[in-house]
Amino acid sequence: MMNILFCGNHKVFDGILTCTLSILKRTQSKNIFNFYIFTMDVSYLNKDFTSITDKQIAFLEKIIKSYNNENTIIKIDITDLYEKELKNSKNENTSYSPYCMLRLFADIPQVMPDKLLYLDTDTLANKDITSLYEINIDDYEYAVARDHYGKILVYPNFMNSGVMLMNIKKIRQTGLLQKARKIAYEKKYLFPDQTAIKKSTTKRKMLSQRFNDQKFLYKNTVIRHFSKRLFWTPWPHTENIKQWHWAKMMAKFKYTCFQDILEDYIYYKRKFELGE
Repeated sequence: MMNILFCGNHKVFDGILTCTLSILKRTQSKNIFNFYIFTMDVSYLNKDFTSITDKQIAFLEKIIKSYNNENTIIKIDITDLYEKELKNSKNENTSYSPYCMLRLFADIPQVMPDKLLYLDTDTLANKDITSLYEINIDDYEYAVARDHYGKILVYPNFMNSGVMLMNIKKIRQTGLLQKARKIAYEKKYLFPDQTAIKKSTTKRKMLSQRFNDQKFLYKNTVIRHFSKRLFWTPWPHTENIKQWHWAKMMAKFKYTCFQDILEDYIYYKRKFELGE
């Protein structure tokens, strides 16, 4: 059994759909998947900051059950928890949306399992994620890979929190996320949730970059993370190309290995828009 956590509002539906399809299509084992979706309504900050809809969840449920009828998807509304602990925090209005904070609540809902894999919605599985999920983290709070740019510009073990294998049982014991929420509330940071997690960490495991490749795609890449990237030509600039920007992504990166996933995404997105 594998437990996957996504976080976001209704606008990350395309990311959750593509990432979920990639996991289901690339995982060869007969594992049951439990997908947890943290969401909330903070439309007082932005009219687009509304929860993932029940319609979106129901559509995703049909897809995951077409692969295995035992697969589940659970939507968990974090609005009340967020308003109680992080509303009006120093990091509520930054370049990152408040939804990046939702993973900081993974220790609270009692339905959350002892071990889970958190994934940013701009990720795709290139290979079977079993090799990642089965890494032993019994003695660690979580496992992460290094940030592609941060390991050069900040310090060698600067982490990227877009892929986190989380030991929720141990996190509850150490109070890591409880401490992180307090830190995120009290002081503003450039990378809010990520810095709060790092400052609260007792013990973490560093993963191979292949479990969270943020710039390149190699033969052994397990997760390709479509985070903002620096390009040198035709002049130095950054672009934030996501996998659901499929035409631009294919033109820029020419990733034929994701063709089947993107074809399914286009097919299912069309069905969703038609209400089928």
